[in-house]
Amino acid sequence: MTDCQHETIFALSSGAPPAGIAVIRVSGPNAGSALEALARRLPKPRIASLALLCDPRDGAALDRALLLWLPGPNTVTGEDMAELHCHGGRAIVAAVEEALCAMPHLRRAQAGEFTRRAFANGRMDLNAVEGLSDLLAAETQGQRRAALLMAEGHFSRRIDGWRHTLLDLSAMAEAALDFSDEDDVPDAAIEARIGDGIATLAQDVASILAAPSAERLRDGVRVVLAGPPNAGKSTLLNALVGREAAIVSDIAGTTRDRIEVPAAIGGTAFLFTDTAGLRGEAGDAIEAIGIDRARAALDAADIILWLGDPAELPRDDAMLIAAQSDRAGFDRPGLRLSAKTGEGMEQLVTALRDRAVTMLPGEGDYALHARQRQQVGQLQAHLEAAMRDSDLLVIAEELRMARRTIDALTGQAGTEDMLDRLFSGFCIGK
Repeated sequence: MTDCQHETIFALSSGAPPAGIAVIRVSGPNAGSALEALARRLPKPRIASLALLCDPRDGAALDRALLLWLPGPNTVTGEDMAELHCHGGRAIVAAVEEALCAMPHLRRAQAGEFTRRAFANGRMDLNAVEGLSDLLAAETQGQRRAALLMAEGHFSRRIDGWRHTLLDLSAMAEAALDFSDEDDVPDAAIEARIGDGIATLAQDVASILAAPSAERLRDGVRVVLAGPPNAGKSTLLNALVGREAAIVSDIAGTTRDRIEVPAAIGGTAFLFTDTAGLRGEAGDAIEAIGIDRARAALDAADIILWLGDPAELPRDDAMLIAAQSDRAGFDRPGLRLSAKTGEGMEQLVTALRDRAVTMLPGEGDYALHARQRQQVGQLQAHLEAAMRDSDLLVIAEELRMARRTIDALTGQAGTEDMLDRLFSGFCIGK
């Protein structure tokens, strides 16, 4: 633990004032003395009590507040903690924070510092921290559910099971290597047990890799609207997101670049992308760039709404949309749709939600970020390498490398730069 982690920190941990209640959190070795200085007594541990807070410098009354004294290590941060539940006026919060700031060995917390201390003191692993970060940023119910599972340690407990299995397999491999000449260690039997154990573990790890990614849950299912110029893409985008996000015009080539608009539909996050009209020859260099970007968007799309010729469907799973069905003489295959009259819009939204369900975590599932998926992929690679080899020395080494990968996955072995980036994204007071 660094010197700065021995310091006592404080911060407003509730919303910005004015508010009904303001929660000021204090964590560190001097949390108890700070609370005693303000309240002139130290409350009983983990029992809320009411007290008049006074400025230790001149005895002036600050506020009547609810106090909580939480001695470590069984706290959120693993340190001594105190919480002051004050009235949420700006002047009150400022006065209490000023009194705390004037105390020796106390300082204001940096972004994410409470959570970083929880991580450093073993109260949370890196996966739970990432889940908490997602939970704070959640905007849809699906995001909230998946993030809460990660923050509550469901994935961490699964990893812990993997670690114990790897330790058992490693112990058997070492026993087979060290005592292969002893009569009480049958080589064939123990090698078979090791092989079966690795195969079972690899299957469980593979099931995690096959699950949907957290990026799709966080950023939204990418829905790309594509087709020739004047096909009605921009009008449809505006109807889907419920606002005038894209310029609508009868002039061909009005949309020159990708327009990305996030929207939540039925508790599911989507990222709708309007693209430049696709045609053989661009009118100018700028339109050509727009067409290239449109094709790149199609390559990255989760769902494509194709408003063009059925014979030019960009992908087999693209949804064929017969837009502008309100026009006279309309006769085209696909989902009949008019963003102006509303025809087909309900069916389209239902189809989008049904497809999104298959791409996102289920009700009781969590989702892995790119970092987690990379580490789990490395773990799978070591297990597969161990299954392919018959040399126990190689198998034992692959199992050791797999254990190191788990340490990186939980944050027990990681770089400070990565941790700095992660915790800096938290708000002050978390």
